[in-house]
Amino acid sequence: MDDADIKILVIDENRIRASVIEEGLREAGYAHVRVIVESRPTVRAIVDADPDVVFIDLENPNRDVLEHMFQVSRAISRPIAMFVDRSDRDMIEAAVDAGVSAYIVDGLKKERLKPILDTAISRFNAFSRMREELDRTKRALEERKVIDRAKGVLMRLRGIGEDEAHALLRRTAMNENRRIAEVAQSVLTAADLLSGGKP
Repeated sequence: MDDADIKILVIDENRIRASVIEEGLREAGYAHVRVIVESRPTVRAIVDADPDVVFIDLENPNRDVLEHMFQVSRAISRPIAMFVDRSDRDMIEAAVDAGVSAYIVDGLKKERLKPILDTAISRFNAFSRMREELDRTKRALEERKVIDRAKGVLMRLRGIGEDEAHALLRRTAMNENRRIAEVAQSVLTAADLLSGGKP
């Protein structure tokens, strides 16, 4: 995506400071900048703005405001750069846990906006890739468990070995144009029905 096409949402209750951020972003070549002058905009308002990146300037945030922004971060799943005047380790850890991509303490200057935005996008993309990989790994492990349990059912009911049970699952999956894990889940569901829910 070209820099000029990136939609940036600036959230800041201080109108003057928000206009400085907006001006700095426009000077850096970002044409689509929208400003919400509030400390706690609704998640709906942010979702409706459909930003690619969010800049949040909180000055001296209290815990309630921070928690609200962390809820926003989790809800919209977009790169977020958060600016605060002061911070502590707990706030930083909470921000990272909530998915804030760039947490900037003391130092909002116009010339720093583009590198901060670039960093936020890069970190967000890196975390997204890691999260997707983790999700894929978890799914694969869950599918492996389902397949192993289905093989156990087939081995018990048909009196066959593990290799034969696996081959039967694979053959059925190919014949029905389904994934082997889906067939395995069907076997488990059928076995559960036939046994009346008993293990």
